Amino acid sequence: MTQDELKQAVARAARDYVADRLPVGDILGVGTGSTANFFIDEIAAIKGRIGGTVASSEATAKRLQGHGIRVLDLNDVDAMGIYVDGADEIDHGMAMVKGGGGALTREKIVAAVAETFVCICDASKRVAVMGRFPLPVEVIPMARAHVTRELAKLGGTPKLREGMVTDNGNLIIDVHGLSITDPAGLEARINQIVGVVTNGLFAERGADLLLLATEGGVQTCVR
Repeated sequence: MTQDELKQAVARAARDYVADRLPVGDILGVGTGSTANFFIDEIAAIKGRIGGTVASSEATAKRLQGHGIRVLDLNDVDAMGIYVDGADEIDHGMAMVKGGGGALTREKIVAAVAETFVCICDASKRVAVMGRFPLPVEVIPMARAHVTRELAKLGGTPKLREGMVTDNGNLIIDVHGLSITDPAGLEARINQIVGVVTNGLFAERGADLLLLATEGGVQTCVR
């Protein structure tokens, strides 16, 4: 199977999970990225049972609206049963690296509100130790140089993501060459750097459920 075929398969599995588990009329959180896009296309078939969605990026909101799916502001939502999103890496403790698409801050906010975080990805994203994929860090523009110096002290190589401005008007610094053996500890440490908005480690609030697309079918893993 091609990677797109794997993404399609896991998107269908996530659609079925939502159809089975999300009460009719409830709110669904929707992530950002290529796998999330497949999921958005799939839930168009069940949009009548979804009360509304909260999008983790402007791009996701536009794609949802293109299917006629209602998009709500998170501030108008009291509760959210399920949030579905992909990952750039996920370890066996269900901690993730996210933010390859630059939407990590909004993704982290939506995930914090959701009762259940469902991660959807293909088997190439499952790793024993995260760090092969560069760790994204969203940064206030005036703090770029300071944050870069502080991130270098962690042992990786920080590089500004050229031409990238987030939906929040900030910059992304990608930290290459890390070996992330303590995801929660590193997440907290980076977030303490002045000028950092947040980083792409989702360890404090990891996935509750992983739908993993493999050549043999979609596997379900629970934290």
